[in-house]
Amino acid sequence: MPELLRRAGPDAGVATLTLNRPEKKNALSIRLRDEISDALDALGADENVRCVVLTGAGDTFSAGFDLREFEQPELADELWASSDRFHATVLSFPLPLVAAVNGPALAGGFDLAVMCDVRVASETARFAHPEITFGDVVFGPLHDLVGGAVARDLCFTGRSIDAAEAMRLGVVSSVVAPERLMDEARRFTDHIVRAPRDVLGRIKAKAIRRAGVVGPNTLDL
Repeated sequence: MPELLRRAGPDAGVATLTLNRPEKKNALSIRLRDEISDALDALGADENVRCVVLTGAGDTFSAGFDLREFEQPELADELWASSDRFHATVLSFPLPLVAAVNGPALAGGFDLAVMCDVRVASETARFAHPEITFGDVVFGPLHDLVGGAVARDLCFTGRSIDAAEAMRLGVVSSVVAPERLMDEARRFTDHIVRAPRDVLGRIKAKAIRRAGVVGPNTLDL
């Protein structure tokens, strides 16, 4: 079976996970979500890891959940169990997560970027919640990042923002040319890994408590 998640490192304390469904715009299928959860569980327990970078293969960070799976009633239980575990695992990961947003981050892909601790973006990135036209939107993590006014704007309208507006709104910390994205992510991780692992863990625990992350239920987020 094709490798849906590429793993590299840890190298000097930094591991990299790359969503690897470029032909499907890195849609977050059940299998890919489970692989992300498994990988983060392993990396969180690895004493050689201090930071993890998440990015996408091809020209898209992630177009969100794989909507074809919602059309298969027999997958319903597996789909929601996978979703709940995925959100809980990313939100409670015990070390810093850096999203290198290499292109559009839409719906669940927007959520994945927002659930990371730091985001750097390519000039080609854009962010939107188009799923507002047919279903619930994950609100809490975005609210924690940018505040209620901006979160309500983006969640209720589903409008798309480009990388420059994302920078202005505080969604991302840096915007660079596509070819510089991973170097920019590394610039941030170089700062992060100067801190001892136990200090990073304690700070992350404070951030999780402050965000009030409770329970794994996707539809409660």
